[in-house]
Amino acid sequence: MKRANATIIREYGPFPGVEKVNGVTWDGAQVWFATGERLSALDPHSGETLRSLDVAAHAGTAFDGQHLYQIAEARIQKIDPQTGRVLATLPAPGKGGDSGLAWADGTLWVGEYRERKIHQIDPQTGEILRTIEANRFVTGVTWVDGELWHATWEGDESDLRHIDPNTGKVLERLDMPLGIGISGLESDGGEQFFCGGGNSGKIRAVRRPRRDAAQLEDDEAAA
Repeated sequence: MKRANATIIREYGPFPGVEKVNGVTWDGAQVWFATGERLSALDPHSGETLRSLDVAAHAGTAFDGQHLYQIAEARIQKIDPQTGRVLATLPAPGKGGDSGLAWADGTLWVGEYRERKIHQIDPQTGEILRTIEANRFVTGVTWVDGELWHATWEGDESDLRHIDPNTGKVLERLDMPLGIGISGLESDGGEQFFCGGGNSGKIRAVRRPRRDAAQLEDDEAAA
């Protein structure tokens, strides 16, 4: 397993009236972040909050290219990002113990915090398609370039983990500074992760490791 210290590129917030940042997602231009009773859109260049939707937003957030998905208590809401209207709901696999949320290849991926699990579910029915066991509390979840990453947060320690989606084996780990936690996680599809900062009320951009083709082949062979 590769292990390194996480590099924080930028911090956003704290934001007015925001006590906690839960889930985060990326729609290609804006970072959406969940704050309990609202979903807000952040311009990552200016750091300004552009707009907010009045919807329950208690944990992970995801975007499928058209709609937002948001964990609210024991359900997942499908939301129109233009109007904030909830179009559909489905049961969350952790029944209220859910954390991170991500969209990849037509399915949703849901972290279950204290159970140390990541579930792949059908976005129409909520049916669990498969479950990956982790070895630490799972917060945020994201996919980027075929890689599954999740965040952990236990006590004062938090990190980002690249795992094998078939076995749950940790392939790579980025350690956050002591006392800085990650609640939600999303990749911008490029060179950074956006990380919700929980009770700090902040969002942090963390540099994503880049590898050349030879390194990728080595990683696959080691897995």
